[in-house]
Amino acid sequence: MRITVKIGLIFAAIWIAVRMIPFLMGNSFVQITPFVMMNILCVLLAIAIGLYLHKKNTKEDDNNLLGDIKNGMSAGLPYTMVVSLFLYFYYGKIDPAFNAHKISEFSVGLKKDMANPISFQKIKDSNPEFEVKTRKEIYDSLMQGPKSFFNAGSTMVISMLALLLLSTIYSILVSVVFRRLIFRN
Repeated sequence: MRITVKIGLIFAAIWIAVRMIPFLMGNSFVQITPFVMMNILCVLLAIAIGLYLHKKNTKEDDNNLLGDIKNGMSAGLPYTMVVSLFLYFYYGKIDPAFNAHKISEFSVGLKKDMANPISFQKIKDSNPEFEVKTRKEIYDSLMQGPKSFFNAGSTMVISMLALLLLSTIYSILVSVVFRRLIFRN
């Protein structure tokens, strides 16, 4: 197995372990922002360390930017796949209560806004279709968004797309930085 793939899998395992700690401690409803930020950092570190070790261990005459980007992506792609699949199983099987909690938080806020006449009028004015609908129909219509967003499948797709984009951008940036600063020819 290539060193870049190993590094990507190692950082994916690190992120998964850190993500599971609050769940195993019984506190799965923590803020998600630190985990997202750590995910972004882990994919960057996987690409940077994987590419660095690959360039240190190989004596290629074929030393070009596209090869470096490809090697960076070979660390980012396994990371992306493993983390996205983990998120699918985490939100679908391991901790489905997290999504239910987020939907109920949105529901409580929406009910509070709909109880306030000024906020309800703003909601009604925001969409022309709401003019002829009852409060219940408006509530049901507005709840469709969070219900479709907070499910395991859409979380996996969004995370996969975001991590693939990050992997591509980071592979390009890390390759350029390494070529300009660390591995000058």
